[in-house]
Amino acid sequence: MTNVLTNLSNIMIPMIIFYVVATGIAAKQDVYGDFIKGAKEGLKTVVQIMPTLIGLMVAVGILRASGFLDFLGGLLGGLTEPAGLPADVMPLIFIKLFSSSAATGLVLDLFREHGTDSYTGLFVSIMMSCTETVFYTMSVYYMAAKVTKTRYTLTGALLATVAGIFASIVLAGML
Repeated sequence: MTNVLTNLSNIMIPMIIFYVVATGIAAKQDVYGDFIKGAKEGLKTVVQIMPTLIGLMVAVGILRASGFLDFLGGLLGGLTEPAGLPADVMPLIFIKLFSSSAATGLVLDLFREHGTDSYTGLFVSIMMSCTETVFYTMSVYYMAAKVTKTRYTLTGALLATVAGIFASIVLAGML
């Protein structure tokens, strides 16, 4: 059974690509021309969002190297530990709002320190999968789509993040 699923997963992406190309040819579309046009538009989008990406990466690097994140964890840890949130994970929660790759680096550090099967390890594993890089996502996608009025997006995204953190506390405590 495992062998069948492995083989199926190996051919899934090529089959999807074949399906898209075959559908385009059947509809008498210029598949290659459409692909090139889409690639050009994608490259323009990358160039537009590059300053935002660089700014976010530099800011996260500065915060991490300066020791501010450790200070933040120590400051808030006394308040959050009774609720099931260890002080060590507070920097991770803050960084995850801005950068998933920087958060992954912090997760690996927490795994080395506490272990993957510890409460902290379980909590951060669950939290990483049910929270989003709110500020990164909003800045990149809204800039690319030229949206200027975000309405309630930030409020909704932060509430969803809080719900994800709460769910992580509950689930990690149950495991």
